Amino acid sequence: MAQVEATTERIIAADAETVFDALADYKDVRGKVLTGHFSEYEVREGGDGEGSLVHWKLQATSKRVRDCLLEVTEPTDGQLVEKDRNSSMVTTWTVTPAGEGKSKAVVTTVWDGAGGIGGFFERTFAPKGLGRIYDEVLQNLATEVEK
Repeated sequence: MAQVEATTERIIAADAETVFDALADYKDVRGKVLTGHFSEYEVREGGDGEGSLVHWKLQATSKRVRDCLLEVTEPTDGQLVEKDRNSSMVTTWTVTPAGEGKSKAVVTTVWDGAGGIGGFFERTFAPKGLGRIYDEVLQNLATEVEK
């Protein structure tokens, strides 16, 4: 099994604190910026960054649905980490300043991929598909915070 990684980033016309606070707001903002690939969104504990427990289903393809139960931590300033209790998947959101009134948001998801030929296809196609999904989420986030 090889580790699979998908990364995407976006410059957002809002300061880093505003963008980070919006990302960490699982009660109000996060559910609004998710795409149609996410369903059954539910905040089970917390709702504001560190200590939150959030559930959703992520439908990456017509056949591939992940039932995610995410524990949220904030290991460093500007970083949110969502560890899935149901799999090896870990998503890290990093928000840093990118000039006056702008920030750079980077989202990286890693997980242990399948072996064999299935694993080859997963390593080849899954990062691109997940990257497109998170690019849409970042676009929605930008629309939300640039109001």
